[in-house]
Amino acid sequence: MLNNKNTVPQGTAHNSITPGTLIKGDVKAEEDFRIDGKIEGNIECSGKVIVGPQAEIAGNIYCNNADLMGKIKGNIEVNETVSLKAQVVFTGEIIAKYLDIEAGAVFNGTCTMK
Repeated sequence: MLNNKNTVPQGTAHNSITPGTLIKGDVKAEEDFRIDGKIEGNIECSGKVIVGPQAEIAGNIYCNNADLMGKIKGNIEVNETVSLKAQVVFTGEIIAKYLDIEAGAVFNGTCTMK
């Protein structure tokens, strides 16, 4: 006999915005957050923000850690590490404890290390 109860998968919780999705407005997340769509607004996350290669962000990002690959226009403030991957086009100000820039990344702006 089949069990009709819904089950909740065990593991790390995360949020995701898929390609083809557009969000206009601010986003707030408690867990890790992956973006492959478009966001026009600020992002605040208690965990890690991953901006995929197809993503486009127009707004500021506040988080613990960040891996950036898409197009971002805005400022980012990170408590720990910002990683600018080879596919990123970032325009704005970075405030972070650590900054990692891969060859091929485009970074137009300023960086303040804290």
